[in-house]
Amino acid sequence: MISVDSVTVEFNGQALFSNIGFNINENDRIALMGKNGAGKSTLLKIIAGVNKPTRGKISAPRDAVIAYLPQHLLTEDDCNVFEETSKAFAKVLAMKNQMDELNRQLETRTDYESEEYYKIIEQVSELSEKYYSVEEINFDAEVEKTLLGLGFVRSDFGRSTKEFSGGWRTRIELAKILLQKPDLILLDEPTNHLDIESIQWLEDFLVNNAKAVIVISHDRTFVDNITNRTIEVTMGRIYDYKVPYSHYLQLRKERREQQQKAFEDQQKQIADIQEFIDRFKGTYSKTLQVQSRVKMLEKMEILEVDEVDTSALNLKFPPAPRSGNYPVTAEGLTKKYGDHTVFKDASLTIERGQKVAFVGKNGEGKSTLIKAIMGEINYDGKLQLGHNCLIGYFAQNQASLLDEDLTVFQTIDQIAVGDIRTQIKNLLGAFMFSGDAIEKKVRVLSGGEKTRLAMIKLLLQPVNLLILDEPTNHLDIRTKDILKDALKAFDGTLILVSHDRDFLDGLATKVFEFGNKRIKEHFEDITGFLKLRKMENLREIEKKAVK
Repeated sequence: MISVDSVTVEFNGQALFSNIGFNINENDRIALMGKNGAGKSTLLKIIAGVNKPTRGKISAPRDAVIAYLPQHLLTEDDCNVFEETSKAFAKVLAMKNQMDELNRQLETRTDYESEEYYKIIEQVSELSEKYYSVEEINFDAEVEKTLLGLGFVRSDFGRSTKEFSGGWRTRIELAKILLQKPDLILLDEPTNHLDIESIQWLEDFLVNNAKAVIVISHDRTFVDNITNRTIEVTMGRIYDYKVPYSHYLQLRKERREQQQKAFEDQQKQIADIQEFIDRFKGTYSKTLQVQSRVKMLEKMEILEVDEVDTSALNLKFPPAPRSGNYPVTAEGLTKKYGDHTVFKDASLTIERGQKVAFVGKNGEGKSTLIKAIMGEINYDGKLQLGHNCLIGYFAQNQASLLDEDLTVFQTIDQIAVGDIRTQIKNLLGAFMFSGDAIEKKVRVLSGGEKTRLAMIKLLLQPVNLLILDEPTNHLDIRTKDILKDALKAFDGTLILVSHDRDFLDGLATKVFEFGNKRIKEHFEDITGFLKLRKMENLREIEKKAVK
């Protein structure tokens, strides 16, 4: 058991959270929830031992292994993918090498009665006990299985880690963590760089193989599928619910309703007491009663209602100008980079008003097809845009296109038209820009903040074909819900590249699957598609078993 004991964190005299504590037991799958800035990542770093609390401590057994995956992390560039991942077993292999060396010394030494000889025997005995208590593992097979599960292919194993993007390097680090079989796995937004199949593999691993897990994630489906406990960080304290995320939402709603009622009752009581004091102050016969009530108010502990976002922003896209019946059609579409074929002889038709999802493993051509639609790359075959097609495009590098000399408010104010102009501050607040943050220059914003600002900018432009490439990576659950509702109501055509199943559910009505150099059309929604893929995967397994 690992315990968080009376932990307090203060910055510049202000408490982020105070005197919090809870235990982490084997088989706990904990979702750490709370609004941005509540202290979730800080708490995770303290449990990981990366940061120290102002007061309090983390208690764990001496041999407990706690593994931590932060949001942003780069592996070293001195070896290939397989070698870097194999470092997960470095301690075990070092133990074996040390044992072998000591045994060699015992074979060559002749001072059998010396104190030194007995010391070596004791060391070998101690190391052997530790080494042979570790489950016997085929290290190479485990590394291969884990890398394949996280989306790598065998041809990647020998490539240098420096050839991969930050997202793929994060997968390497995640593979190392999973292979260590730690007592506690700490994950901060682990799904941001994973495709749908890799997320499903990770879910299965965490549910069936991990001992204990704490995860921060804005992927609602992922959190629901893996957790059995939810800890909410809010207003400097925590609430510990022994239930999965969806059930926690209902219990939190009930808790806040109870708090609100108790708060209102207390406020009425305070008002009544204050009215008595004001009325009879200076009345000699009531002096003792007035003094008694004054003391009562001084001693009263004022109740608080936990913060809840009450802004009811109803974000709407401008009406989409009418386009032709088929905004996108492709026939015999092929794209190659040198000898590498991304997809071949692809044909597809997207009708006006359809909302479609592009899904598949990373590197199979989803973003490549979007670049072809946008006219950013050359290709073979036919690709045609419909009549009066006005495209709104959110690329993964969209943030870099913002004017860095403008403030956050100016960026939106210069393009907002109509009724939305009166709601700019609410709109910015919904996307986590509030208070002084709206006056920040774009150049000082983080990558995530720039991404959110670029998203708001896109939402205000009148278009009839929206193309969004991984739009939800930096959005919290509430903001994603606002965006999803706006996209549902959008009367134009929508193409979505996303690994967020909850976001796609009820939004995309057709799926284009990218894989094996093909683009396959599915007429199911994302839920139906995922059920179908599970069945196809099972059939593949059965085929291999028959062989």
